[in-house]
Amino acid sequence: MQQASHVQHDHNQAVFKLSPFKKLSEQQKKLKQSIEAFCRVHVQTPGPALFIIQGDAGTGKSVVLSSVFNSIQSASRGGAADDPLAHTENYLIVNHAEMIKLYKEIAEELPYVHKKDFICPTSFINQMHKRGECADIAFVDEAHLLLSKSDRYNRFNQDNQLEEILKCSRMVVIVFDEKQVLKLKSYWNHEAVKRFMDGIPSEIFHLTDQFRVRAAADVSEWINAFVHKHVLPLPHKQTFDFRIFDDAGVLFQVIKARNSRDHLSRLLATYDYPYALDGKDYFIDEPNFHVRWDRSKPTDKQAWAERADTIDEVGSVYTIQGFDLNYAGVILGPTVTYDEQNDQLVIRPENYQDGAAFVKRDDLDHVDAIKEQIILNSINVLMTRGVYGLYLYASDPKLRRRLMALQEKRR
Repeated sequence: MQQASHVQHDHNQAVFKLSPFKKLSEQQKKLKQSIEAFCRVHVQTPGPALFIIQGDAGTGKSVVLSSVFNSIQSASRGGAADDPLAHTENYLIVNHAEMIKLYKEIAEELPYVHKKDFICPTSFINQMHKRGECADIAFVDEAHLLLSKSDRYNRFNQDNQLEEILKCSRMVVIVFDEKQVLKLKSYWNHEAVKRFMDGIPSEIFHLTDQFRVRAAADVSEWINAFVHKHVLPLPHKQTFDFRIFDDAGVLFQVIKARNSRDHLSRLLATYDYPYALDGKDYFIDEPNFHVRWDRSKPTDKQAWAERADTIDEVGSVYTIQGFDLNYAGVILGPTVTYDEQNDQLVIRPENYQDGAAFVKRDDLDHVDAIKEQIILNSINVLMTRGVYGLYLYASDPKLRRRLMALQEKRR
């Protein structure tokens, strides 16, 4: 089988982070082999079949998916005629406009992967229904972003996007992390996904090795505790640059300096400041800090993290989910507060400015707890973007004092 030559990418380009030519670990190689074997068996049988890739942020789920998709399309369009994958019709689906841009940018360098292979879920479902046909294999990146109820805004009229994708495909391969669910209308948990495995051929593979955050284990432990509302002593000093700031303006200048020297460094914030998709600029205001949210540019070819002009913006969880940064500065807004007596975080959903995240659902129990979990999930996404460093600023004075005291103690 002819393979695309290895195109060299600058490691500071966002496209490198999803390159199908990135070297895979032994665990990732095993996963890739398992998926390709599963595909070759089940693409020949009446569907559906389901393969689930699980793992925390930074374990390389999307990297494996990109590598597998390139191999599958190479077999489909340029492989041996007797390969079960020959002449199959396959798609990679992702409910994330910025990631689709990145995948299409990568496709420009791959002979057997085309831009039209990448599609959003609603477009895929509607296209298959209109044609009255099924795809052979549907790959779904960030499946935790799939809608789990109808949504007029997204022109999705059925009940559940994963259910519809299974109906429209002989087999489906999904990447899923319930700790990255960000909206009630796309609320998933492990049990909700597993119910789709009942009665059909299925397999789960769980990635465990951390590849994004180049830090000692105590950094991941600190972040994991924080998103469970516990504030631990700061990780020990190490090559990974983990710092607390008591001034958002100073944090902004440090990120800009990092970007000039090390590239791919950006400022991010929890969705606690007003924003609307109306063409106007909206700003995040903190003492000594007045910087606009990211501008929506759906027609721009490059993803937000790659564009040079975005160093003067603050990215949201929706802008950056699925991407790596070299250094990430994170502003924890007014939803993230601190209880001094109990030494733990208090999440205040009433301060959350993302109205689309909490659209009412009558079919879910314990909605208040789910809202809190969605906010904690968003913090987890933001705090796991940086490969070489994480810088934090807390809007809440009590939390800011506590984090600064921990940093002084570490010194």
